[in-house]
Amino acid sequence: MSDIEKVKKLREATGAGFKDCNLAIKEANGNLDKAVEILRVKGISKASKKMSRDAKEGVVAVSGDSKKTSIIEVNCETDFVAKNENFVDFVKELSELNNEKNSDVDVLKKTPMKNGISVEDNLVALIAKIGEKITIGKTKTISNSSSENYHYLHTVVKDNLAKLAVVVSIETKNNSDTVKTFGKQLSMHIAASNPLALESNLIDKAIIDKEQELVNEELKNSGKSDEIAKKISLGKMNKFKEENALLTQAWVMEPKKKVQDVLKELAINDLKIKEFSRIKIGE
Repeated sequence: MSDIEKVKKLREATGAGFKDCNLAIKEANGNLDKAVEILRVKGISKASKKMSRDAKEGVVAVSGDSKKTSIIEVNCETDFVAKNENFVDFVKELSELNNEKNSDVDVLKKTPMKNGISVEDNLVALIAKIGEKITIGKTKTISNSSSENYHYLHTVVKDNLAKLAVVVSIETKNNSDTVKTFGKQLSMHIAASNPLALESNLIDKAIIDKEQELVNEELKNSGKSDEIAKKISLGKMNKFKEENALLTQAWVMEPKKKVQDVLKELAINDLKIKEFSRIKIGE
């Protein structure tokens, strides 16, 4: 095999440029495997320089089925790269592996991909090839044997990749079209309303404390008496909890109703919202 043929083969295998491949072939004395290793080491060097930059674009991918569904966020620096074929192919395969590994990112990074190389090393090679910082962001797997998962993708980039994804798990023995319609609508509601938790008492304490701090600061110089300020503070906090808990949010399809009202109207005694996950790029 001539050096030119080796360079071509190395380019196809690694995606690196002609100049880098040519230099690697020479450095490896014509040994293709050694040349791949040389490029990977150089790729790591290039990738490390890019990792200090911001990566606020990217895609969220959904994989799995109605019993076990996973979401994974993969970030990059520009929307242009988010639509790049190599990036899209990487994320789609990564999404399937993420579902297999139950969103355990440490295990996921060490898992071999179809080319026999680990996710971590493929990620480094992709960074070197594309020239942008790429990171694995939030991940979540929802799996409940007694429930069905429904998902919604908003601003779809391609297939199962979007800018925002929601998965919600609904438990019931009723498998009617009514339940399926509700599941789809509920996933759309979560996408639009961004609830922090299923119920107000499940909202993270740190979030509640921060909101209380902001309310206190707002009322500090209002000139209100302590008694009035306390009442206003309580009202504001109750409203915050109501607006950020899924069950007490205004139903996006009919805002005069709350989500819990819609549940009651369905009149399906064993129907419960088990859990949900909402991931949006850049949040």
